[in-house]
Amino acid sequence: MELILASTSPRRRVLLEKMGLLFRVVDSQVDETVAGSPSPSALVELLSARKARAVQALEGEDPLIIAADTVVSLDGMVLGKPSSLKQARQMLQALSGRVHQVYTGLTVLRGGSCLTVHEETRVTFRPLLPEEIEAYLTTGEPMDKAGAYGIQGYGALFVEGICGDYYNVMGLPLCRLGQILRDYGVTGMGVPV
Repeated sequence: MELILASTSPRRRVLLEKMGLLFRVVDSQVDETVAGSPSPSALVELLSARKARAVQALEGEDPLIIAADTVVSLDGMVLGKPSSLKQARQMLQALSGRVHQVYTGLTVLRGGSCLTVHEETRVTFRPLLPEEIEAYLTTGEPMDKAGAYGIQGYGALFVEGICGDYYNVMGLPLCRLGQILRDYGVTGMGVPV
């Protein structure tokens, strides 16, 4: 069975490779604009399903398509990818010394069978000094990540603790994905059931 990752995220690609899966990458190129103000969990589910269906429209019903969308939520407010250094700075200042949630919507789609779920991980940041934030901004790392940080990079220095799936914070909840793929006949390390 052919697997397609409906994402150009290098982190998601690395995580699927970590599972030992063989797959192709197809950019969903969907509009991520959403009407209204859905909850963070509803938002990521909606967007992951939209990405999966867009790729299915391009690739047909035979491949198994994996799509995901990740946001950071602080006090119910969604923090996506920053559009500027100023916005990244503001996000990091807001997260400093606080607990926030990372939500990833995950959709697995093949033919008419579609499952969409979300995973939530609670992350605690230690208090950040202004000069630490400025130094982090110079790395460029915050600019393509929800909430303006990457837990797998320099951003790890800010994380005091997590409750939940570490890989969810990177953008793909591996444990949950592994369970879903098993139901489709695919297990970790690419070994069929």
